[in-house]
Amino acid sequence: MKTLIHNRRAKFDYEILETIEAGIVLLGKEVKSLKSGQGKLDGSYAFISEGELMILNMYISPYQPKNTMGAVEPDRSRKLLLRKKEIDYLIGKLKEKKFTLIPLKVYLKKGKIKLELGLARGKTKIDKRETIKKREAEREIRKNLKF
Repeated sequence: MKTLIHNRRAKFDYEILETIEAGIVLLGKEVKSLKSGQGKLDGSYAFISEGELMILNMYISPYQPKNTMGAVEPDRSRKLLLRKKEIDYLIGKLKEKKFTLIPLKVYLKKGKIKLELGLARGKTKIDKRETIKKREAEREIRKNLKF
């Protein structure tokens, strides 16, 4: 699996409890743009609308090899492909507690573009500070072991 886009901020801002793999409906130019690494997942999230899973604010920059016309809107909402049982499961989880669906990464799997979603709960400032402290402690340990 080749990772095309990675949401680095997600694991810092959210506590990820589960991950789900979903397909994504894209246009041809969007696929080419993603394969060249031209996209961002910052600030994007998934939601359920009329029984369908959608992703909002996922930015895919327009692919223009020779400034061709007909560019696609870069931050339009896109449909995600999941089975009905999986969507029903997510509906139950989202109503049950204060969970959010956030995209973690976009990758290639057997020639198809997939999106990894995380069922997450937001972290508080205290949790974020603890994460920073742990990261700095691990960095210090690694630094001392090298000498």
